[in-house]
Amino acid sequence: MHPMINIATRAARAGGDIILRYVDRAGDVAASEKQHNDFVSEVDHRAEEQIIDVIRRAHPDHAILAEESGRQGNNEWEWIIDPLDGTTNFLHGFPHFAVAVAARYRGVLEHAVVFDPIRNELFQASRGVGALLDNRRIRVSPRRGLEGAVLATGFPFKHRDHTEAYFASFQAVFDKVADIRRAGSAVLDLAYVACGRVDGFWQLGLSTWDVAAGALLINEAGGVTTDFAGGDTHLETGQVVSGNLKLHAAILDTVSPHLKGVGA
Repeated sequence: MHPMINIATRAARAGGDIILRYVDRAGDVAASEKQHNDFVSEVDHRAEEQIIDVIRRAHPDHAILAEESGRQGNNEWEWIIDPLDGTTNFLHGFPHFAVAVAARYRGVLEHAVVFDPIRNELFQASRGVGALLDNRRIRVSPRRGLEGAVLATGFPFKHRDHTEAYFASFQAVFDKVADIRRAGSAVLDLAYVACGRVDGFWQLGLSTWDVAAGALLINEAGGVTTDFAGGDTHLETGQVVSGNLKLHAAILDTVSPHLKGVGA
């Protein structure tokens, strides 16, 4: 494996170890609201510090974009970190959250790791090499249309002004699919698209660190991720539609009339 994917893996596991230390006493963890309905805990901060420490030891000159501490440094290589995607789940003892670490070079995603510390599942991808789950190659679902599909999504809880548009898209999709899942961790939803556990995904109001690692996993597993116009601004706008090529097109055709132009 590429040395940088090994570093990303060590960093993600180190963050996961911090999370596991607190998982049985999550109710006692100090937490606060960054903004309405957007929580951060001391575990987020400690996990992020550990992740950054692992990366800094290997690449002290690389730039970092992390959810809690923001952007640090200026380099053609940039690490994108979400230390605990699904903080609300964690704080409530709902066992669905993950660590995400991605690296991009001159703006192009090159490596990605998503680690689920509860299930001890490790998703990895490098550009042009493919995607793995626990060292087994993964592929997106082959489903060709919305009929019979199970999709994942997330409610725009941080962007209540987009609720009406989002629920219009939800209704449009719900009328066509077998079912929809809303589990509370976008990065795990994207990893599940990459390995075919769900057929596709859409959401608005996401941040770069919510999307980067999962988007590369999906691309390397044979799928595609775009914004609501079918373009490549998803890391900037927080508009995300993912799936295999056929299903992605079907989701996009269904949600874009309601969500095109609605950003983060």
